Amino acid sequence: MGGFLLNLCIAQAAEIFVSPTGNDQNVGTKDAPKATLTAALRQARELRRLNDASVLDGVKIHLEAGNHFVYESLFVRPEDSGTATSPTIITSAGDAVINGGVAITHWKKQGKYYVADAPMFNGRSLEFRQLWVNGKKAVRARDVVDFEDMYRIINNDPVNEILWVPTKAVRKIAKAKYPEMVLHEMWCIANLRIKSIDIQGDSAAVRFHQPESRIQFEHPWPRPMVTDNGHNSAFYLTNAMELLDEPGEWYLDIDTRKIYYYPHKGETMDEVFAPAVETLVHIEGTLDRPVSNIRFENVAFEYTTWMRPSLQGHVPLQAGMYLTDAYKLRPQMIRPDRNHKLDNQGWLGRPASAVMVSAASDIDFIGCRFEHLASSGVDYVWGTNGGVIEDCLFTDIGGNAIVAGSFSPAAHETHYPYDPTDQREVCSNLTIYNNVIKDVTNEDWGTVGILAGYVKGIHIEHNEISDVSYSGISLGWGWTSTVNCMRNNEVHRNHIYNYGKHMYDVAGIYTLGAQPKSFITENYVHSIYAPSYVHDPNHWFYLYTDEGSAFITVKDNWTEGEKFLQNANGPCNNWVNNGPMVDEGIKQNAGLKKPLPRFLTK
Repeated sequence: MGGFLLNLCIAQAAEIFVSPTGNDQNVGTKDAPKATLTAALRQARELRRLNDASVLDGVKIHLEAGNHFVYESLFVRPEDSGTATSPTIITSAGDAVINGGVAITHWKKQGKYYVADAPMFNGRSLEFRQLWVNGKKAVRARDVVDFEDMYRIINNDPVNEILWVPTKAVRKIAKAKYPEMVLHEMWCIANLRIKSIDIQGDSAAVRFHQPESRIQFEHPWPRPMVTDNGHNSAFYLTNAMELLDEPGEWYLDIDTRKIYYYPHKGETMDEVFAPAVETLVHIEGTLDRPVSNIRFENVAFEYTTWMRPSLQGHVPLQAGMYLTDAYKLRPQMIRPDRNHKLDNQGWLGRPASAVMVSAASDIDFIGCRFEHLASSGVDYVWGTNGGVIEDCLFTDIGGNAIVAGSFSPAAHETHYPYDPTDQREVCSNLTIYNNVIKDVTNEDWGTVGILAGYVKGIHIEHNEISDVSYSGISLGWGWTSTVNCMRNNEVHRNHIYNYGKHMYDVAGIYTLGAQPKSFITENYVHSIYAPSYVHDPNHWFYLYTDEGSAFITVKDNWTEGEKFLQNANGPCNNWVNNGPMVDEGIKQNAGLKKPLPRFLTK
């Protein structure tokens, strides 16, 4: 009998319930739930502060079914930390959504359009770049239906900061208020806000707003292509009422605060969301007091915004990391840490993410869904140790699905090796296991499925990645063979297919930089797209170790052919037995190790 009572005591755990119809003045029981996750976390924080006996076996916060709308990021701080034996678990039955959007209602039919007022959010008229109608991402009004029909630039004039394009491409938007150009540049796209259009016969000079104009025309890589073989950089135009001419397109007039949607035949406006919040959950501690032992289980993260392209443009260097400054070096710089000359310098910013984790340990996402997001899904930014992303679904995401590690701090020139004195800064020992990643990178085409920068001890295993615009997995950063903080990384038994949907200079698995004792093994890579508008239709690969890649073993990966690239590599890479001759068992063992939870596959 005594043992039975002891087990009852051990099994006790604090339980707090949150419902969209609750009240934050409630006590947080199932019958009297809180209304917000913020209030529930505060209650859990107080229980831990007071050493309440109920937290002995942890704290479990139950999110009831429905949309849990947020008007700002949920801030999780060191005081919210659990322990290995007493974690804080935020969970649901699979039907709770942390929602950063605003529902748009009261649509009226006007001619061929549905029209509604732009919603108010936190006391201001909401501006946004995405719209979801009945669970499907609508198309921001643009000049092409099929990207194969994009126009190409005629010339690039960096001195005068002009792109020359065919007049017929821009005539329709010559008087539009806020049009944008999305420019295809080798392995990235640039979002450029158009300042003026000067038509001169068959050609038109297009100028852009600052700061993106300066960055666009000064940065050397990637650059607009002007060739003699017909592969000049392609572009499309967007964000003009004049372009709203196809079913499924929409336009927001920010001056009149009206939203216009061109419906498909028979379509009704049952559930329409505009995104309002950039980051839904922000977990951040300090190196000396990290947030620890927090787990999200069976929770959905939906409807985030990303407004930087509307405010400052977006000119990336690679993988969505945007340039804040970049220019050519004359004469070139010769660094002892480089394996060849450096012809440019650049400094970077980092795109937003629905969930951001910094200065934290053992932060887990198990069986979660990340969907309808404007930029990245989940990002282990800096100073993290441990953590598991497992059995999750990432879909309908504008940028990278999963991001981990530094891509050079904002003040750190991005080609310079990153090896901080305090190694706690480095994202370490993260496990990314058994996730499905599909239809991501659908807005910023230069992003990837899983992006890991300066990391050590990362394990990327048994994931399925498909329908991505650029590479499936990108590991490493820095373009240098100098040994730095990266090491002991593993990419193992992933299934990657239908990649390179829009961009080339691409691979199923791509690496940068020196990474001692790192392994890329037993992955299954096949089925690349073949867009006609890429800069070099032959510049694609199954496996690609790029500049500075060193001390990496690439072994037993099954690919359809032996199309690989080792570009400006450092020493001690070991390529063994890769290609279609690899044992068929590699294909069978790659990808998901177990099915995703049933609610994710409905």
